[in-house]
Amino acid sequence: MADQDQNKPNEETTPETPQTEETPVVEESTDAVASVDEQQESPSVEEIRPVEDIDEPADAGEIEAPPEAIEERGSGKKLKGHIVITKSSDPNGRWYVVHTTSGHEARIAENLRQRVETMALEDKILEILIPTQDRVVIRSGKKYTIKEKIFPGYLIIKMIITDEAWLAVRTTQGITGFVGAGTKPTPLSETEVSNIEKFVSAPAARYKVRFSVGEAVKITDGPFSQFLGTISEMDEARGKVKVLVSIFGRETPVELDFLQISKV
Repeated sequence: MADQDQNKPNEETTPETPQTEETPVVEESTDAVASVDEQQESPSVEEIRPVEDIDEPADAGEIEAPPEAIEERGSGKKLKGHIVITKSSDPNGRWYVVHTTSGHEARIAENLRQRVETMALEDKILEILIPTQDRVVIRSGKKYTIKEKIFPGYLIIKMIITDEAWLAVRTTQGITGFVGAGTKPTPLSETEVSNIEKFVSAPAARYKVRFSVGEAVKITDGPFSQFLGTISEMDEARGKVKVLVSIFGRETPVELDFLQISKV
């Protein structure tokens, strides 16, 4: 599952048993950081929080998830993204993937936790995880670190498969089925668990912006303030952008922070 797009889980199966002239680059010095208009809320983008150090990766088979709560649109409260019901080293406990209603993963996970307690299945359904990754975004001229869901529409559950445990998961509101091939749910391999853990523990190294190459923008800060230009290059990792502006009748690339430009 290292590649979100190429390694997306299989569909549900229900078990029977449950050289032109170079133009000089004018670099503008600033301590400001990237900027975009107010980000439109997305189900896959979670709680804003400060950057934190990430612990060393856990051993394969155990996914080390960030403990921060997730705030979903319309929920009105923060919910856990990693629910540990019972910490168990039972070798029969494996990680399984289930389909859920996208955008409501945290609430569905909480509903499942309550069902597990009600049905006294704490020894069978052990952990519930919503894999997330830190990502840097710019909102209202400020840089934030957010938690972004890696696999929207999916939960990962560590459980010991029995008919009763399978039924409890499968009949939880919002869960549409297990992912697997054949006649029974297929557990994740140790390699897949390890890859998910790497994604979860990766530091926030990318900016999430709403600009694109070729887009017309307005410079809002610095000596070129109020100039209009066109984005020629973007470096999301550094939070930098090159904007072509007309200076003395010729287009000149000016390097800026995302914070110094706005949409026209």
